[in-house]
Amino acid sequence: MEIRELGRPGDLGWVVAAHGEQYAREFGWDASFEALVARIVADFGAGAAGSRAWIAELEGRRVGCVFCVPGRDSTAVLRLLLVDPAARGHGLGTRLVATCVDFARTEGYERLRLWTNDVLAAARRIYLDAGFRLVAERPHHSFGADLVGQDYELDLTNRATRAVRLGDRPPGSG
Repeated sequence: MEIRELGRPGDLGWVVAAHGEQYAREFGWDASFEALVARIVADFGAGAAGSRAWIAELEGRRVGCVFCVPGRDSTAVLRLLLVDPAARGHGLGTRLVATCVDFARTEGYERLRLWTNDVLAAARRIYLDAGFRLVAERPHHSFGADLVGQDYELDLTNRATRAVRLGDRPPGSG
């Protein structure tokens, strides 16, 4: 297993296709989700300062990704976390999130935010284990489905969140 920076030919296209195919297969989402991913990837490809993305590979095959992009007011945004179902159970999601958190902290961001949907239970567990907290949720109809959108935030200045890396636990958590 390897986590590397995104940047090889085909990486951007893979991110869009993998998201579109996987979310259609697992949740029945329509092509409007793939279009959203394509816009996020296109914005990233335009080269916004303070952005970074990573690809997880297993036996030389792309199996996961995560993006970190600038938000507002000393806040970074975690986007597009994905792990291929065939590669789950290897801790790749946790490693990708830890890589994003480490990058955001190193870049001097004070907070890391993300938006997800409640049906993504495995991702939610990863976010909570990394120290993110739910700050808002609201129902919406998107991607051909009725969903509950959720906003999570991680305080990068909090010492307890500094220990969360590759499965480490914050002090006092057992």
